[in-house]
Amino acid sequence: MSGTGSNLLSLGLEDHDRLNKELGGGIPRGSIVLAEGDYGAGKSALSQRFTYGFCEEGHSVTFLSTELTVRGFIDQMHSLSYDMVDHLLDENVLFLHADFDTGGTLSDEGEGERKELLKRLMNAETMWNSDVVVIDTFDAILRNDPKFEALVRQNEERQAALEIIGFFRDVISQGKVIVLTVDPSTVDEEAIGPFRSIADVFLELEMVEVGNDVRRQIAVKRFAGMGQQVGDTIGYSVRSGTGIVIESRSVA
Repeated sequence: MSGTGSNLLSLGLEDHDRLNKELGGGIPRGSIVLAEGDYGAGKSALSQRFTYGFCEEGHSVTFLSTELTVRGFIDQMHSLSYDMVDHLLDENVLFLHADFDTGGTLSDEGEGERKELLKRLMNAETMWNSDVVVIDTFDAILRNDPKFEALVRQNEERQAALEIIGFFRDVISQGKVIVLTVDPSTVDEEAIGPFRSIADVFLELEMVEVGNDVRRQIAVKRFAGMGQQVGDTIGYSVRSGTGIVIESRSVA
């Protein structure tokens, strides 16, 4: 079922939605996926759909959330009909909450001292043991890392990104997949540029007004190994009790 022989990690749920088919049968092993979109564009729903699908296909996932507690994660997944309880109990998924304000997972230091989050991320060995690592949202980690911030202030964005990008490359060289969600309106264009350029799969989540309606779409900006896919737009919605629903596709 999990297609171990294939170079693609299936997103599963074939009988539930058409996402896996629309993306050509899965995410290539050893790739970095960047899902970009403004607040409310559906980044979390998409990363939760990825997580559930991967777990259902027998892959292990680490999900690091900068917004949700484990309770919130379970509730939100459940509302989308992605029932994660068994996967959490079976340890198919490792859920981590990056709490920058109240002394949680990534900030157990005193008030006066902000730790280098990217360094701590890279040193958190357990989180990188999974087949897939999802960081939702990655921009919050960049914004809250004082070292990254300082380099960006000195216009050294590339320098700031190099270390973590080198680390990501090491991780994916083991055939793992890293999924990063980013709200581009919260970080400097230059700070996010290096991550855009190294992403093997680059998805842009957009909200488009059609009459009185707001439609959501995934623009496939880059998909390594799937040249014919580039330029496609996948219409979708997020429905309570159902999850992600693929509406239509249009070839740009």
